[in-house]
Amino acid sequence: MTVSKTAKNANIAPFIEALVLLLMATGTVFVFSAGANVSTDYDLQHFYDFTTLKQVLFFPFGVLVLYLCSRLDYKKFGFECGSPAKSFSPYLLIFAIALLVLVLIPGIGVQRHGARRWLDICPGPLYVSFQPSELAKWAIIFFLAALVASLAHTIKLYWRGFVPICLVSGLVMALIVTQDFGTAAFIALLTFLMLVIGGARWWHFLTPLPVAAAAFYAAIVSSPTRVNRIESFIKSFIDPEAISYQAKQSLIAISTGGIWGKGLGRGICKYGHVPEDTSDFVFAIIAEELGFVGAALVIVIFIAFVACGMIIVIRCENRFGRVLAAGIVLAIALQAAINIGVVMVVLPTKGIPLPFVSAGGTSMLLSAAAVGILLNIARQTESQRQIQEMST
Repeated sequence: MTVSKTAKNANIAPFIEALVLLLMATGTVFVFSAGANVSTDYDLQHFYDFTTLKQVLFFPFGVLVLYLCSRLDYKKFGFECGSPAKSFSPYLLIFAIALLVLVLIPGIGVQRHGARRWLDICPGPLYVSFQPSELAKWAIIFFLAALVASLAHTIKLYWRGFVPICLVSGLVMALIVTQDFGTAAFIALLTFLMLVIGGARWWHFLTPLPVAAAAFYAAIVSSPTRVNRIESFIKSFIDPEAISYQAKQSLIAISTGGIWGKGLGRGICKYGHVPEDTSDFVFAIIAEELGFVGAALVIVIFIAFVACGMIIVIRCENRFGRVLAAGIVLAIALQAAINIGVVMVVLPTKGIPLPFVSAGGTSMLLSAAAVGILLNIARQTESQRQIQEMST
């Protein structure tokens, strides 16, 4: 076997594992660094309130979830296991929808930063805060992948294929959009891309487009905060002084980092200057402390992840596995691109976390679970390839 053939048939799973673990470690380090502005006067009763400590605790849990899900047969989420009733995907989506309904109920859903997006599980000294929209995002990816794969050529039919998928996604987006516009828009984009991957006809998209545009316009104008963000972003192209405070501080952090950065832990923009420095704008802290080189390396890691993921998509011969792998890779890639775009003021400010890097246990654990399933797809594909080689 030649070197080129060996490289072509190399098992890609270990590379993805290494890349994700590297991102998790980077996130833990920089959330800890960005959280340096938090008082170190910890007390056990409010131990879990500190973002840095939570991130350190979630790191090993994320690794464990990644490992366990990589051992879970991905085909159990598809409709190929006999019937949709035997698949995990519908139940996962129903559970996510139920949680989305719960979070909208006053007294059950927890409101923070002016939006009701969270559920507090086991309130007390060590409460766990959970964001149902994160679960819904992944649940819709798994369900759509199963649906798109099972419909096959039927997806080209408007009423039997295209419309049912849009209705399911529309229901999830309707439950999310008032409280979490960014995630709803993200799900809309993912739905569009997965329909394209599945083979939907282009003219089908013309029908729901006006409805979706009207719904998102209504969601934007109903919130003064969203309107201000959009206006500030548009005005910044005409008048740089009109740039929002978050965007301005983010650019200051990036620009002061230079080529090599100020050094790990030596950044100053995290001390009350960059808002959400441990979550949505943690990339700005990375750029300040590690400079252009460090920020570029993080981007390269994400690009490498996408490249490895696309290799899995190309190699996988199972239709459901191929669509699901594409959905997982697209979700991680789009989140990373949107987050970095917001930090660099290429996109308007919106709360989309940087996968595996931004603070947030819900996002890290669910992303780790999804990548674990991606690893299972890679391993099963590799096993099938080896069996085929032995039989020839």
